[in-house]
Amino acid sequence: MPENDLSLLIEAAQRAAEIATRFIGGDLGIEHKAADNTPVTRADLAVDRMLRESLSDARPGYGWLSEETPDDHDRLDRDATFIVDPIDGTRAFIEGQKTWAHSLAIARDGAPVAAVVYLPMLDLLYTAAAGAGAHLNGAPIAVSGTQTLDAAEVLATKPTLDSHHWPRGVPPVRRAHRPSLAYRLGLVAEGRFDAMLTLRPAWEWDIAAGSLILSEAGATVTDRRGGPLRFNRPHPQTDGVLGANPGLHAALLDRLT
Repeated sequence: MPENDLSLLIEAAQRAAEIATRFIGGDLGIEHKAADNTPVTRADLAVDRMLRESLSDARPGYGWLSEETPDDHDRLDRDATFIVDPIDGTRAFIEGQKTWAHSLAIARDGAPVAAVVYLPMLDLLYTAAAGAGAHLNGAPIAVSGTQTLDAAEVLATKPTLDSHHWPRGVPPVRRAHRPSLAYRLGLVAEGRFDAMLTLRPAWEWDIAAGSLILSEAGATVTDRRGGPLRFNRPHPQTDGVLGANPGLHAALLDRLT
């Protein structure tokens, strides 16, 4: 990985924030995608366009995978690929909340090697490079040391704790939620929450950056069945995500499988 790939992502995320925040309070031009009825705004598309142009110009040999760009499987033949969600948490953005993020990663050989999750309205810049640790606004971060389920606070949707998902019993955790998957991964990475879990298929652009940040903060990060996460695949989804410190991850996985 070129040494300045992380710097490139940081600069791009900051430019993305400048564009996205200009749309706040104005006409968002909200539409809904035919495939899944999820919303997309003029801000999503403007950020996506800027990111693709600037990042591809900077690294013309890298592939491109983004929520807001039609997929081009040419990326599968590239040594490195950008995996981008221009605005993760579009519904929160539309509703005027602050918990939306720009999520940018570079993956090589199926694994993220540089990552940025930026929440401009909260002034939170999560960053990581493979083997170099995770940081928040430039300061090192680490996951919590909570080891027992009854002491754990987990970021998950309410249906995630329905009993039919847990053959060995619903874990006695406290539940919280944030709309952005990228933000959930960052919050666990900085130790404000003890674990995050989604049982639904997760798009790579939602989790590629956050998964590296969380793993570099000391967590075990897998799919819902304990399998490794792989990125830049032909169908860019994972079978859920579970992230926590190794002991708590094992305890949650034991209840799930």
